[in-house]
Amino acid sequence: MVQTPTKLLTLDEFLKLPETKPASEFIDGQIIQKPMPQGKHSTVQLDLGADINLALKPQRIARAYSELRCTFGGRSIVPDVAVFTWERIPRDENGEVANTFAIAPDWTIEILSPDQSQTKVVRNILHCLVHGTQMGWLIDPEEKLVFVYHADQRLTLFEIESDRLPVPSFAESFSLTVGQLFSWLTE
Repeated sequence: MVQTPTKLLTLDEFLKLPETKPASEFIDGQIIQKPMPQGKHSTVQLDLGADINLALKPQRIARAYSELRCTFGGRSIVPDVAVFTWERIPRDENGEVANTFAIAPDWTIEILSPDQSQTKVVRNILHCLVHGTQMGWLIDPEEKLVFVYHADQRLTLFEIESDRLPVPSFAESFSLTVGQLFSWLTE
């Protein structure tokens, strides 16, 4: 849902507004509220984030975050899963994970919801790639396929169950096939 204020907001004004549920994003001067996640979306999101963390977090390679606000390049977006390499995770003065992430994720993952505009989601992935993200996934649970956007903005499609999904180079210890990804929907 696009909320059109009576006057256009700046990014700084948007960031001062209270958070909404589901989250709102600030894109090209507009406030766009993400759709409420439904069962398939939520299942894939939580299981994928947990599996990525299981493979990458113990070795301090990277960490996956669910629904984390990332503000960079004039936008404030909330990817379904944002993965940051360990050394790029923003920290506060105590060395703890910061509350504010003002950088693009290293790997952005979006899960298409039934009423969500694929075009808007793709634009967010491309925005991330322009600002240094190494890879973006767009997962479509209804169609059982994954679009993979590479750093050079090349696009590949994966829909055969045995297809191994490509991952950014830092995540090579994480392995997942299309079949494994969508098998979570039957567990």
